[in-house]
Amino acid sequence: MPTYEYECQECGKVFERFHKMTQKPRVKCPKCGARAKKLIGTGAGIIFKGEGFYATDYRSSEYKEAEKKESQSSKETSSKKPDKTKPEKKGDD
Repeated sequence: MPTYEYECQECGKVFERFHKMTQKPRVKCPKCGARAKKLIGTGAGIIFKGEGFYATDYRSSEYKEAEKKESQSSKETSSKKPDKTKPEKKGDD
């Protein structure tokens, strides 16, 4: 059940109550007993835990195949590049 925040219309006390979303709120102030109005809050942040919450978890098979081909072609082109880690010999110094 969600938590709702209320403010008393008489004394201004702010308090929270738990109740169903479908339930009609008939909330009275715990301090003075007057009617309270529901405040609009920001709500709680949602935390997704576990597998299945990332965009990459549901990639299509076509996307996965294209990605695999791309990674293989990039490996092939990188192996064809000259090795720049070895210094080139320049005549007699």
